[in-house]
Amino acid sequence: MNARLQYQLTASDLDVVLAMVRAGTLADAGERLGVDASTVFRGLQRIERGLGVALFERSRAGYAANELAMSLAEQAEQVEAALETARSAAQLLPEQVSGTVRITTTDTILHALVAPSLAALHPQHPLLSYELHAGNELASLTKRDADIAVRATKRPPQHLVGKLVGSLRVALYAAAKGPVKRFADVTAGKALWIAPDDALPEHPSVVWRKRHFPKVVPSYRVNSILTVMELIALGMGVGVLPLFLAKTRPDLRQLTEALDDCETDLWLLTHPESRHLRRVATVYTHLSRTLVLD
Repeated sequence: MNARLQYQLTASDLDVVLAMVRAGTLADAGERLGVDASTVFRGLQRIERGLGVALFERSRAGYAANELAMSLAEQAEQVEAALETARSAAQLLPEQVSGTVRITTTDTILHALVAPSLAALHPQHPLLSYELHAGNELASLTKRDADIAVRATKRPPQHLVGKLVGSLRVALYAAAKGPVKRFADVTAGKALWIAPDDALPEHPSVVWRKRHFPKVVPSYRVNSILTVMELIALGMGVGVLPLFLAKTRPDLRQLTEALDDCETDLWLLTHPESRHLRRVATVYTHLSRTLVLD
């Protein structure tokens, strides 16, 4: 305890701890800080020696932050946010916003909802740039791998803040000019199926198909709902698609009403600390106003 009282933490120390909490390994933390892993290791050793207490548990998997490290990281995030606000105030006119905003979502939501919304925002804030991550895995907002997430879920993580965009409804579709004309053709076993693969094992459409058509083996399994849609449009089979995605496609035929047991929610999410950053707040506010499902 005496060592901890005597040691004076610096802003650089907080940078090291924050990078380690977010990255979990020396190499990744070094990449975030722009130094090599050995420099991070020496810095962490110096901090822990000065405090007289370990901040991380070492294992083959990496460095796991303890309670004190997490507390220091929270303080470091506040410093980080304050610095960014100060830099923006010093460099820009009051109405200008700049910087890079990292957004994670699925390819379906990116192409149909997020990208059009960002295109409309650009004329207002031309100094903003974006890193767009489209994938089925959720990039970590806690580790700042992304600033904003747009995700389909019934249970958004409690440590994040966000807005419910609306209900994501889906239906069964076939090609408009394909051989399948009605749902009865599907129940009669006359249709091939196109479905998400193991990259989306809990996708509502997968659960619905297995419940209502347990004997069906999809002829085509893909890792993207956009690909499901394009294969359906080619007449290669039937599949489940979001209404917001399919409604603009005249080459698709809707075979069912919205499938109630497939419905989920679409959430706009960010980290409590990130939402105060001007660049993030600007984009988040715009998305919250313009993302519309129906």
